[in-house]
Amino acid sequence: MPHSSVVYKEQVARLGDRNVKRSIPDAVKLLKELTAVKVKKNYKGARTRKGFDQTIELVMWLGIDPKQADQMVRGSISLPKGIGKTKKVIAFCPDELANDAKAAGAIEAGADDLIKKVSDGWADFDVAVAHPAVMGKVGKLGRVLGPQGKMPSPKSGTVTPDVVQAVREYGAGKLEYRNDAGGNVHAIVGKASFSPEDLVANIERFVDHIRKTKPPAAKGQFIKRVCVSGTMTPSVVLDIS
Repeated sequence: MPHSSVVYKEQVARLGDRNVKRSIPDAVKLLKELTAVKVKKNYKGARTRKGFDQTIELVMWLGIDPKQADQMVRGSISLPKGIGKTKKVIAFCPDELANDAKAAGAIEAGADDLIKKVSDGWADFDVAVAHPAVMGKVGKLGRVLGPQGKMPSPKSGTVTPDVVQAVREYGAGKLEYRNDAGGNVHAIVGKASFSPEDLVANIERFVDHIRKTKPPAAKGQFIKRVCVSGTMTPSVVLDIS
């Protein structure tokens, strides 16, 4: 059977009924308490662990059929308080825009040379953005970047004429999201070190954004369940009614 740590058992005890729905401010307050739980004494076999700034993740279970293309929920969003991390961005663009893209924060930029580099197996980046003018060439990277979730796409906002602005936004932590096979959308909404007000602002912004993206083909209740959790905490259910 899986073993629960001393810290996790304490977190579960403080959480109480895991099915109770809480307002976003109350859920954030509780989550901050859960991420702050530490081992208070040396238990037999316990290791001393260095604390770290846990990532806060939001999961939304949606009333969609993931097998239907017309019910896919996919896009990108910049949260008002950021997500507490930066990303490595590359830009596929005409050579005359390469220097501007690099000045905006791209670790690599250009067309043919960059396409060859990625085609040869280089993948030390988090996000790829592309100018429409070079997508005809970038398209052949689909087999390489598609399985990694890094292929530029108009639906996600990573194909745009303004690659310089896209580099700035994604480098600062702009989120891409898409539903998984279970109809869930996952998103990082900050760090445990964020103030409660900042976490609330990010969560409210993301939930409101997803609420407005309901596909016309989706019927019935769209948002079925929303939970928030830290990297090493149980989840807290949100009341977004």
